[in-house]
Amino acid sequence: MRYRQLTTGSLALGVVLLIDVLRVWLPGIITIFGQAASTPAELMGAFALGWFVLAMAAPALVRRVGSRRVAGTAAVLLAVARLALTSAPGGRPQLWLATAGLLAGLVWLVGVAGGTDRPVPGLALGLAVNAAVHALLDTYDLVWRGGWAAWLLSAVAVVLFLLGTALPTALPAALPTAPPGPGGARSWLLAGPVLLLTGMVALAPALAETGMSYLVAGGDVARSPLFGLAPVPVAVAGFLLAALAGPTRRWGRPLGPAALLVGVVLFALDRGDLLVAAILLTAVGLGACLALTDAPGRADAVAAETAETGAADAVETGAAGVGTGAGAGSEAGDGGAAGVDGTRRTAARRGYAVAAGMLLFVLGAVGYYSAYDLGYPNAAVPVVVAGVVAAVALAARPSGKRRPGPLPPLRTAGAVAALALLAPLFADEVAVASNREGPPERLRVVAYNIRMGFGLDGRFDLAGLSAAIDRQRPDVVLLSEVDRGWLLNGGHDTLDLLSDRLGMPYVFGPAADPVWGDAVLSRWPVTDLRSRSLPSLGAPTGAQALAVTLDLGDGVRCAVVSTHLQPPPDAGPVAQARAVADFATGYAAGRPLVVAGDLNTEPGDEAFAQFTSAGLVDALAVARPLATSPADDPRQQIDHVFVSPGLTASDPVAPRGEASDHLPVAVTLTLPPR
Repeated sequence: MRYRQLTTGSLALGVVLLIDVLRVWLPGIITIFGQAASTPAELMGAFALGWFVLAMAAPALVRRVGSRRVAGTAAVLLAVARLALTSAPGGRPQLWLATAGLLAGLVWLVGVAGGTDRPVPGLALGLAVNAAVHALLDTYDLVWRGGWAAWLLSAVAVVLFLLGTALPTALPAALPTAPPGPGGARSWLLAGPVLLLTGMVALAPALAETGMSYLVAGGDVARSPLFGLAPVPVAVAGFLLAALAGPTRRWGRPLGPAALLVGVVLFALDRGDLLVAAILLTAVGLGACLALTDAPGRADAVAAETAETGAADAVETGAAGVGTGAGAGSEAGDGGAAGVDGTRRTAARRGYAVAAGMLLFVLGAVGYYSAYDLGYPNAAVPVVVAGVVAAVALAARPSGKRRPGPLPPLRTAGAVAALALLAPLFADEVAVASNREGPPERLRVVAYNIRMGFGLDGRFDLAGLSAAIDRQRPDVVLLSEVDRGWLLNGGHDTLDLLSDRLGMPYVFGPAADPVWGDAVLSRWPVTDLRSRSLPSLGAPTGAQALAVTLDLGDGVRCAVVSTHLQPPPDAGPVAQARAVADFATGYAAGRPLVVAGDLNTEPGDEAFAQFTSAGLVDALAVARPLATSPADDPRQQIDHVFVSPGLTASDPVAPRGEASDHLPVAVTLTLPPR
């Protein structure tokens, strides 16, 4: 194996491990460091930003002790943290373990940058492989899965990464190489922004799955699609081909940045039917921008050729001068010391570039997602980041001499795309139950705020959520705080994963944006899907009401409305409650009606009264008080089920558990006689 291939593979594996750590660390800021929206967004942002600022000291360490020592030590710490996270300890230990892994990963990147002037192949391969594996795992990472298979696969990745890090140092004579040139700073600067945009848009399997569901369903409401992950191998192949094929000729140089900007603008429009186009354009555009920085500038090319010539002369001189006097040795030593110092200065410059790029990553991530707490428009954030990437790429002035890369573009893109292609081929569509036995006499209804899939301990707890729901043997499930691909929450399609586990197809209603909102899962076919936006009233995550009709057979139908009311600061969600009650009763048009969700209001409140004054009945009344929040010490009655008078409620419960920060509520509804 050639030296460049080995270092490229090691860089790619390190990127995969670092992203794995980020998928644990980013949600930990919200679910462990922050608690139930009680921690100020500014404080959480400062916590996140602080570790990336701390990593800015790493280039000085590189200049003092050398890039190989820094990279090697940090690689071991990153590998240990990643392997330890497979145990998913939860709580503060998980947060600090992920934080240690993050800081080690940032320092490792700085160390690797010091000795690598062509990072684009390794960065691109790592990002693409991580996306392909994430899709193959159906967005449910090894870190959260646990079990012997997750440990084994994680251990294999860690061992290969450490071997790839150690071998170039241990076997220098067997691996022909030239010293790194002075270039590469632009490519390293883009590492952070590209990581952000691939995680948010270009190589995000959950976003691709969600985008496909909008195209299948049409309109504003998304349903479970067959082959929902089909765009992923296309995006992966396009990204890798554009990144590894080398920079285009002068007339074609603006095409990649233009595609990137168009793709990100489509994403920023917050339209579900544009997500697939946004993914594909952003993927190809990002790859092309990376390729533009991979070509050496004119000054870099001259300096690199001089460095390679000097290295060859040094080897010949050393061979000829074996056994010469101490005076010659002293001169070589003085010259070597000066060369080492210059090399370390160059390494530090690249280190500062990658550290600054990762700082842009966290600034962009915090800036985008904190908007959902602070309430300012965030659509400009990814567009600005894409603008930075495009500007850096266009500013690169290639020397005209194209250097061959360590990876064949077509074969590499084909191999990784084939890995991603397994995901849609293995995907199953959940079948809807048949109506052959006629309409049921009763429906078991569950309403649950699932907090994006994370339990009180900060673990992504699909098993706990699905068990809490499945124990109630539900016919219909209404979910709040459903996340379908936010990078901040690890990039999972929580709704699709729960749908698969429960064997219940879903309907999704977007609230904050196309991938965050509410959902209905049903064992009966659903028709007449409608989603109504509610008055925001200063609620940053937005609110909506999702209405569906259950087709129970023989002409029997029941209307179901899932919602999550978001009260404005220091007030109740009275206006939203009134809007939901009006929408729901109008939608039902005299049919049996169920309205449920996290309503953020308690019995006796003015917002609660909006539902009863509309003629609806509190289905949980016989079990009052029935507190549902917080899950570990429930004191508030804010999760509710309201029904039309013709439905008879029985067996209402709020079973204890900590798979979310809310408890689910469940009730059996007897349908009116036909």
